[in-house]
Amino acid sequence: MRIVTKALGSKKPLFADFSIGLPPEGLSKDGGDVDITLRDLIERIVRHEVAAFRQRQSDRQFVRILTEREIELAAEKGKVEMGASEVGRQSVDEDSAVQAAWVAFADGLYLVIIDEVQYTNLDQAVFLSPESQMTFVRLTLLSGG
Repeated sequence: MRIVTKALGSKKPLFADFSIGLPPEGLSKDGGDVDITLRDLIERIVRHEVAAFRQRQSDRQFVRILTEREIELAAEKGKVEMGASEVGRQSVDEDSAVQAAWVAFADGLYLVIIDEVQYTNLDQAVFLSPESQMTFVRLTLLSGG
């Protein structure tokens, strides 16, 4: 399943698109759709991203030799890093991150659209296929409203 992130008012995605595997407990034997709640799906994605964050932190502990092309690309983005950073060592509590994601959804800070259908309830059943696309849309709060 492909995960896409967007922010209202911005053409660029919040993060690079990524994919996660469908939950094995929900796979049907005939290769049909997966049946899971939105709450469970958000939890699965948050835990996946926490694990990816921890891996990136681990990878940054080592000094890397950069190619000339990698240096050029990083310079275009405005920051060249070779690893061995002490700054990036943050502790992340997975359970707290999951709770924060659920609360943010309930508070309307982001929308979830799966295969062109908007989901509004965390306990709503979601039907997925391997070709499904899930889009998180971060809403922008208006000042003075």
